[in-house]
Amino acid sequence: MNSQTPTIVVLREGTDATQGKGQTISNINACLAVQDILRPTLGPLGSDVLVVDQQGKATISNDGATILKLLDVVHPAARLIVDISKSQDSEVGDGTSSTTILAGELLKEAKSFVEDNVPVQWIIKGYRKALIEAVKYIKSISQEIDPLANNGEMLLRVAATAMSSKIVAQNSEFFSRMVVDALLSLDLTSVIDERLIGVKKVVGGGIQDSTLVQGTAFKKTFSYAGFEQQPKQFDNPRIACLDVELELKAEKDNAEVRMTKVSDYQSVVDAEWKIIIQKLDEIVNSGCNVVLSQLPIGDLATQYFADRNIFCAGRVANDDMYRVIKATGATLQSTTSTLTSSDLGTCAKFEEKQVGHDRYNFFLNGSETKSCTLILRGGSEQFIAEVERSLHDAIMVVKRAIQAGKVVAGGGAAEMAISKHLRDISREIPGRQQLIIAAFARALEVIPKQLCENAGFDSVDILNLLRMKHSNGDIWAGVDFKSENVSNNFEAFVWEPELVKVNALQSATEAACVILSVDETVTNKQTQGPPM
Repeated sequence: MNSQTPTIVVLREGTDATQGKGQTISNINACLAVQDILRPTLGPLGSDVLVVDQQGKATISNDGATILKLLDVVHPAARLIVDISKSQDSEVGDGTSSTTILAGELLKEAKSFVEDNVPVQWIIKGYRKALIEAVKYIKSISQEIDPLANNGEMLLRVAATAMSSKIVAQNSEFFSRMVVDALLSLDLTSVIDERLIGVKKVVGGGIQDSTLVQGTAFKKTFSYAGFEQQPKQFDNPRIACLDVELELKAEKDNAEVRMTKVSDYQSVVDAEWKIIIQKLDEIVNSGCNVVLSQLPIGDLATQYFADRNIFCAGRVANDDMYRVIKATGATLQSTTSTLTSSDLGTCAKFEEKQVGHDRYNFFLNGSETKSCTLILRGGSEQFIAEVERSLHDAIMVVKRAIQAGKVVAGGGAAEMAISKHLRDISREIPGRQQLIIAAFARALEVIPKQLCENAGFDSVDILNLLRMKHSNGDIWAGVDFKSENVSNNFEAFVWEPELVKVNALQSATEAACVILSVDETVTNKQTQGPPM
């Protein structure tokens, strides 16, 4: 008898499975499409991208992480590139466009090897070996700086370089000083917490009307009747920070209370009043002048505090409360029964004043500043939002420069130096690994090349000049946007933290290797109900 092998069904009917060289090339092409979107945004003369979401909200930005976050990327391989840019943004705050463009270029160089049937694992091995040498080399040539010397003069250079490609490039000197002063006002002896730098956006006025508040500031919260009777200014106030609701509210639970006498109902009402009055008395007895709560403060409590010359604000945002607590030394209390004077914080001055069309509460710290707030002004919400993103990148870059204390030259200088070093190494390696490491070196040239193209320079001439300079030992030769030529960018103070470059190289290489290692994609068919 002829026995037939039974058919075994493993995947759901309609499941799409593609594999092999074609699938790898398809994944590479998808990532190159994402790279093409960000290419024009790179550098000081890069253009912006207008992204409109499903609700019709328009966002204008040249920040790589912001653009990729707003794009609805559906290709699974291309989404890996998006994740890498998010990682770069959260880790170091800048270099997201460079990371994405470099990852795409590494895949583009690998594409020719894949088409020539070179095993993918050979390519991955060569890329990882090149990465190790690149990181080792950039750490050997990076220059140490004293970030706190001359009132942060070195940090101003780093901040200006980070802003050179942003919308605030024309006002980089103004905002660089603001960013550096903000970070220098924090405690630099421990890990720098960027959450202590608040950013508030007020539409109206010019960009030069933006200010740095040495303390915590937030928009006046929702207030009830009696608020205007409260004092709006204190010197050395005693501040209570609460997570307590001070409001009479109807029962939310489906409870049923049966009463036979009117006096019973009155006793329930009196009990509610007694509870909230007891809470208010405990707060007043602590000796505080200012009461802040993350939960609502109702009209009864507002009037009660006003009668006793106490300022209150309810529904304070978590981030604002966090900064107030860190700046004033208060402790957040979830009950009033244990509130004492030792739980209160203090600052040099509290006041409420007008900023644009809004009222703002200011907690000024005095000489020992532990938090600060950037109040950004501008003509439109989209413009101010882009300024905020630009300052976030600059803050993160300066933070890394303070922590690491090592910088390299920007403008494509570091990439060209690494590229030349890898070419020299590749000549000493036999076999196909030589070609793969040389391809990694070629991919690094995409950064200065794209900088030139976005600025309208002749990229071929500039790249040839850069290769010649670096072959003669000028490791800091990079693109000079003022003279449309090449120059020593380290002497020109075009500086970037070493950590930004190292993280960008590692993220881009890892993304390329992950995508190259995928040669099969299984797409499950969507069904209306559970499988049978």
